[in-house]
Amino acid sequence: MSTPRIAPGGLRDLGPINWAFSRIAARAIGVHDAHIFSTLGRTRGLFRGWLHFSARLMPFGTLPRKDSEMIIIRVAHLRGSEYELDHHRRLGKRAGISDDEFGRILDGPDAGWGDRERALLRAADELVTDSDISDIAWSALRRHLDERQAIAFVLLAGQYDMLATTLHTLRVQPDVRA
Repeated sequence: MSTPRIAPGGLRDLGPINWAFSRIAARAIGVHDAHIFSTLGRTRGLFRGWLHFSARLMPFGTLPRKDSEMIIIRVAHLRGSEYELDHHRRLGKRAGISDDEFGRILDGPDAGWGDRERALLRAADELVTDSDISDIAWSALRRHLDERQAIAFVLLAGQYDMLATTLHTLRVQPDVRA
């Protein structure tokens, strides 16, 4: 990956609230600097609004945490977001995704999944590639998700598609382990 288009910021760039959050997050993640936060944190209030929105989708969303992580990992893979794949490999483990399951998420909906997981992965694939979900995939998804969860699914996948675009466009660099 090339040089960051916008470098991660420090205290002066982020302001005290975003800087403190970024430092605490880096420590919790086990990295020297959580580049996603120290870069996006430059937007100050927008960053805090985005954090609130993101947290309402994951980890405090209506979807089960393992489902959320599967969707995020699949979207990150489809969008080629190595930053998000690395980050959510760790978060996925905490949510119960084994190394084997992680590999099968990358392989896609036809990699030996049950009906629920296959429906989630297929809908994520269609949403990312077609910006829509076919009626067949929607019906399969709705067998497993109620209305609130179906809306949350679309918002979650869209949020991580947008995030992958942002990270790629800004050339946010991988985090360095502490």
